[in-house]
Amino acid sequence: MSGLTVGDELFTRTFTLDRALLVRYAGASGDFNPIHWNERVAREVGLDGVIAHGMATMGLAATAVAEWAGDPGAVVDYGVRFTRPIVVPDPGEVELEVSGKIGAVDAEAGTVRVDLTARAAGVTVLAKAQAVVRTR
Repeated sequence: MSGLTVGDELFTRTFTLDRALLVRYAGASGDFNPIHWNERVAREVGLDGVIAHGMATMGLAATAVAEWAGDPGAVVDYGVRFTRPIVVPDPGEVELEVSGKIGAVDAEAGTVRVDLTARAAGVTVLAKAQAVVRTR
C-alpha cells in the first residue's frame, strides 16, 4: 500500500440489501426490532417502510474497507454517523454503494485514513465515515 496520497480513489463496492438479509442480520445480532421486518409497524412509527439495521449498514461499509486492506486486522479505527435510513422494499432490493478515498496519510504511524461515502437510493446514508488502516 505504499505510494498512497491524499485524494486517491481506492474502491467502490456495491452491496445488495433485501428482506432476507435483514432477517439474517436480526438473527445474528439479536436485534428483532419490528421496524426491520414489519411494514405496518415501520409505517406506524413514521418511516417510509421497513429499514435496514444501521449497524448492518455500518458493517457492510467496514467490509469494503477490510477487503481493500486485504486484512480486517489492519483496520485500527472506524466510525460513522448515521444520516438516513435505508428503506428495503418487499418485494425487491436496494443497493448500498460504498466508496473510499485517502483522506490523510500518517507516514510515521504507518497508517492512512480512508474517507468513505455510502449511498443508497440516491442519498447519503453515512456521514463522517472514516477508517484508519495500518499500511505496514
